[in-house]
Amino acid sequence: MKIARFRYKKKEYWGIINNDLKITVLKDGPYLKISRTSRIIPLDKVRLLAPATPSKIILVGLNYRKHAEELNMKTPREPIIFFKPTTTLTNPNEIIKYPKASNRVDYEAELAVVIKKKAKDVKIKDVKKYILGYTCLNDVTARDLQNKDGQWSRAKSFDTFCPLGPFVETNLNSSNLRIKAYLNGKIKQDSSTKDFIFSVDKLISFISSVMTLLPGDIVSTGTPSGIGPMKKNDIIEVEIEHIGKLKNKVV
Repeated sequence: MKIARFRYKKKEYWGIINNDLKITVLKDGPYLKISRTSRIIPLDKVRLLAPATPSKIILVGLNYRKHAEELNMKTPREPIIFFKPTTTLTNPNEIIKYPKASNRVDYEAELAVVIKKKAKDVKIKDVKKYILGYTCLNDVTARDLQNKDGQWSRAKSFDTFCPLGPFVETNLNSSNLRIKAYLNGKIKQDSSTKDFIFSVDKLISFISSVMTLLPGDIVSTGTPSGIGPMKKNDIIEVEIEHIGKLKNKVV
């Protein structure tokens, strides 16, 4: 089942994507319970929004073996986690703003997890009970500032640096998904989540041992090898099988 968050006639809604490219509107958000209404809206009449309403966005560094090799870094023994502020969140088809402070801004295609209920100290075997579904995320990074600062907060936190979407897929096996990034139509990243160092279940369990996860929170699972820079007017797309394609333009 694909869940969308969208704007229609100046109001925001949640809905379920039907096979005929129409949306069945939900009564409320999808986190605690999915309750359909009888209202149906054509998909091409709505403006898609980022399909989560997080209190926090947690990301994982170096979670693909080949990406660690690409950076000449050792495989981590525990997940490396960091944050993006919620002000980075960007809708599908909207712009990524190139900050004046940076001379190199990179794309990073990632599989993101959306949490559906409060999670604290979750055991690995129970993690799936806390997952609403999965979506595409672009962990946009000012690479020069990341290298300059020696830590990642500024480089990851500019407004618009977290495109998310287009949909949340609820029925998915996250252990072997094809993930790609296209820059102006050319494939730049092409990998699979089977290259994960830490599985989704391990990540959620680990992070929930540190902090309480709330409904709508986002956990992003790291990027594969092939990261690279974007320029102004570039089109960047993140595609994950069974989810869809997240498209944004750099300005």
